Amino acid sequence: MSTCLKITNKDVEFFKTVLAPNNIVHESDPESTNMIQYNTDWFNLYRGSSSLCLFPTTTEQVSQILKYCNKQKLAVVPQGGNTGVSGGAIPVFDEIIVNTSKMNKIRHFDAVSGVAVVDCGVVLEALDQYLEPRGYIVPIDLGAKGSCQLGGNVSTNAGGLRLMRFGNLHGNVLGLEVVLPDGTILENLSTLRKDNTGYDLKQLFIGAEGTLGLVTGVSLLTPRRPKSVNVAMVGLGSFEDVQKAFVMAKEDLSEILSAFEFWDYDSVGVVKSQMMQDVNYPIEGEHAFYALLETQGSKQEHDQEKLDEYLGRLLETGVAKDGVMAQDAKQVNSLWGWREKIPESISKSGTAMTYDVAMEVPLLYKMVEDAKKHFGDKNQLGPGKLYSNLLGFGHVGDGNLHIMANLDGFDDHGQEAMDEFVFSWAMKNNGSITAEHGVGVSKVNYMNRAKSPVQLALMRTIKNAIDPNGIMNPYKVIPEQ
Repeated sequence: MSTCLKITNKDVEFFKTVLAPNNIVHESDPESTNMIQYNTDWFNLYRGSSSLCLFPTTTEQVSQILKYCNKQKLAVVPQGGNTGVSGGAIPVFDEIIVNTSKMNKIRHFDAVSGVAVVDCGVVLEALDQYLEPRGYIVPIDLGAKGSCQLGGNVSTNAGGLRLMRFGNLHGNVLGLEVVLPDGTILENLSTLRKDNTGYDLKQLFIGAEGTLGLVTGVSLLTPRRPKSVNVAMVGLGSFEDVQKAFVMAKEDLSEILSAFEFWDYDSVGVVKSQMMQDVNYPIEGEHAFYALLETQGSKQEHDQEKLDEYLGRLLETGVAKDGVMAQDAKQVNSLWGWREKIPESISKSGTAMTYDVAMEVPLLYKMVEDAKKHFGDKNQLGPGKLYSNLLGFGHVGDGNLHIMANLDGFDDHGQEAMDEFVFSWAMKNNGSITAEHGVGVSKVNYMNRAKSPVQLALMRTIKNAIDPNGIMNPYKVIPEQ
């Protein structure tokens, strides 16, 4: 259990010796206009009561802040773009917020190796825009790319839309610069693809959600930007057909297949009602499921031919009922928009609960069906609407389901009921309670069931060794004993 103390005026005076006045926000009222944005998450599900937010601009400043906080036993929560959905970047109580948005320099880029070295606060989309004229691309792509930061992406091991093509950050991060809880700077910004000298320490901090230290610098391997990008959307009659289409895509498109996404018909209804009222859906008629697939390659004519043959085989065999292919960049963005607007749309419809779980691909939609029956029997799925307010969508390519719901009666312990159903179902079927969003505070109480006693004991050993005072992002990831 954390034994951290409350901040005093003396503490604030110290931070004023480290940071410029405009890089400190201190309000006695955590609900004040200046503080509320840092105390609240994007989905408005979690709210802390911090009265102090610090904005360091250098690694040395982060070091001074953490060294002081560790000595005084003041709890800290690292915060980047604050786009997480598990409450990991929000104070649980009155922890000091260390916001990294002003650490936003691209330090170095090597056009031969494709390795970029950047500050933790560099926004994902900003790095991609920097790389574009140089012929490279960031290996992750997220719906929140316009706000999320590389340090937060690394700390949550963010996955995203093209993980099946480029893999996760455990493979693409070559090195990290991390400030440890006692202020020690771990300078490990390697740019080497191969280095077998001892323990691979950077892996400890990828996905640790700021509980072991604060990532201040990232060395990232970036792939070449594809010269040819094609996107198609197909309508399918069942989730079995979605799986068949995916297997056929791997057969026919293999090395150029970069994404394979799916969503159900109810997702279309929510997007149309909330964000696309006056826009015609790309595929006529109603289909139980839709899949979006993307190819990335080096020769447009070659890739187009392969995709044409694949779509033809889908339609000829009856696996797909209908389909459409983007003809230009505008249509590419339009087709992707129907997938990427799903989370925002259901959030606009009310207080949305969001989950990301991993399991064997054949089970992905079985969870959604079981959840619809369970909560439908309780009359919580919006009776009388043209669509259910419980949606299933996600990444078929890596077995990652996103299930979101805006249940009627949410305030009547709806969140707890949905949590218990989704997490229990995932664990019962040998899945993971989080695939890419992290544990944060939202799932920490389920970790005793999701991990074995041996696994948790080893996690605690690592945490206690690196952060013996428990100042780094307390109450997250590892359940209290």
